[in-house]
Amino acid sequence: MTEHPSVLFTHGRFYSAADPRATAMLVRDGRIAWLGDAADAPSADRRVDLGGLLVTPAFVDAHVHATDTGLAVDGLDLSGVRSAADLLERVTVFAATRPAGAVVHGHGWDESTWAEQTPPTAADLEKAAGGRRVYLSQASVHSALVSTSLLSAAEGVAGFDASGWVREQAHHAARAVALESLTPQQRRAAQRSALSRAASLGIAAVHECGGPGTSSEADLLSVLALAEQNLPRVYAYWGELGGAERARDLGATGAAGDLYADGALGSRTASLRQAYHDGDHGHGQAFVTAEQAAEHLLECMAVGVQGGFHAIGDAAIEAVLDGFALAAKHVGVDDVRAAGHRIEHVELIDKPMIARMVEFGVTASVQPVFDALWGGPDRMYAQRLGRERAAASNPIGALHATGVPLAFGSDSPVTALDPWSVVVAAAAPTNPAHRMNVRSAFAAASRGGWRAAGVDDAGVLAPGKQATFAVWETPSGTTGGLPTLLPDVDGMTPERPVCRRTVLAGQTIYDGS
Repeated sequence: MTEHPSVLFTHGRFYSAADPRATAMLVRDGRIAWLGDAADAPSADRRVDLGGLLVTPAFVDAHVHATDTGLAVDGLDLSGVRSAADLLERVTVFAATRPAGAVVHGHGWDESTWAEQTPPTAADLEKAAGGRRVYLSQASVHSALVSTSLLSAAEGVAGFDASGWVREQAHHAARAVALESLTPQQRRAAQRSALSRAASLGIAAVHECGGPGTSSEADLLSVLALAEQNLPRVYAYWGELGGAERARDLGATGAAGDLYADGALGSRTASLRQAYHDGDHGHGQAFVTAEQAAEHLLECMAVGVQGGFHAIGDAAIEAVLDGFALAAKHVGVDDVRAAGHRIEHVELIDKPMIARMVEFGVTASVQPVFDALWGGPDRMYAQRLGRERAAASNPIGALHATGVPLAFGSDSPVTALDPWSVVVAAAAPTNPAHRMNVRSAFAAASRGGWRAAGVDDAGVLAPGKQATFAVWETPSGTTGGLPTLLPDVDGMTPERPVCRRTVLAGQTIYDGS
C-alpha cells in the first residue's frame, strides 16, 4: 500500500461537466484518477460510501483576514447591535471575561442600521470595559471605535477624532497597537479558528489579504505557516505600494489585495466622482494616483508577482484603470493581460470602466454579500450615495456578462464565511438587473478563486485535475446539479446545504460525517 492510499468515493452525485451522471470518483496521489459509474469503478486501497450525498468542487474565498476572522469567531460579535447602549452593554459583559491588561477586540457594529446613528465615545468605552483598552472595528473594517487609553496611539494622525471614532491612518495606528497586543500564540489560535471554520464550510483555499495598516509581516508569515497543517491552502497578498519585491520575499502570490486606492463607503472614505449624499463629507479619500498605479504594476510584472488594488469608489477605480493604461504603454496590453492582475471590491463601476477591465484582463475580486447587507432603497448604500447610485452599485452580473473574470469572497470578518450565501447574493441581488445564474455564481466562488491565484488545475471535477472537493447534504434537493438555493414560486426559502467533508488535493481537511 502506498503512503497515500488511493480512495474510491462511491454512491455519490457528482457536479461534473466531464461526466454529469457519475456516481463514483477515484482519487490517487492528490488527483482525480477516474470518474464514472460505480459499477465500472477500478480497484482502490480504500472505499468511502457517500450515501447519495452531493460532491462539488470546493469553494475558494478570494478575500479574507484570518486573524480578524478568528477574533470575530471567538470574540465579541457586534453585528447584531442596534444602538449605542446595546453596544456598551455587550462590551461590559465581554470585558469582564478578559484580563485587566488585555485589549477588548470586537467587530461588526454598523451605525447605519441604528435609529440614532451616534456611537458611544472613547470615554464611554473606557468606562464600560473597566479601564481596559477597547478596539471595535466597524463592519467595513475601515474605521473603529477605540477607548480613551487606546486613542492616544492615534493622536495627531490623519483621521483622528477625539470622540474615539478613528478613520484611515489614525485607525491604522490604533489597530496596530490592538493587534500587537496579541501574543504569537493568541494570533495562531485566532488564525487556526478561522481556517478551521472555513474548512467546515467547504472552503479549501483562501486568499489572505495583508499589508501595512491591515496587518503585519509577522501576521502574514504566521498564517502561511499554519496553513500547512491540514487546513485550507492560503494564497497570501501583501498590499503595499511599491512592495512587489517584499511580497515575493514574504512568499505572497501578489502585491495586491488591500493595497488601498481609497477607503470604504461605510466610513465615507471611498473615493467618488460625485460627493456623498448624506451630509458634508466631500468625495472621500484617494490614496493612489494613476502614475503610482502604473509604476506598481510595472514593478510587479518585473518581479513576477500579481499586482492589484483595493478600489471601491468610481474615482478610485478610474485612477487605477488609468494606471493600467499607462503600464500598457510601456509593456503592451498583452503583457498586462498575461500578468493576471486584480482589483478588490469594485463596488461603483460603469460600463466604460468594465470594458477597460476586460481590455486589460483584470480579475474583479468581489463580495456579493455586501449588496445583500447594504443594498436596497433604505440601507447604507442608499444613505451614502442616494438611491440612484446605490441601485447601480455592485453590478456583478454585468461584470460577468461583459467577460470580466470573477473571484468571489467574503472579506471576512466584514461579512461572514458563508460561501453559499455568497452564491445566493450574486444570483439574487437587490437590483435584479445585476443578477447572474447560480451555476456562474458557483463557478466564481470556486474555480474563479483558483484562477485568480494563478492555479489552473483545480475547481472542476475531471480526471487529471486536483482532487479538491466538498461533500454536501442537500436538504432541499438540487436544481441543475447544484443545491437548490433560491426561493420557489411560493416564496419558500430552501434550507442551506450542510458540508460533510472537505478535501484538499486528496487530503481530508474537514470530516463532519
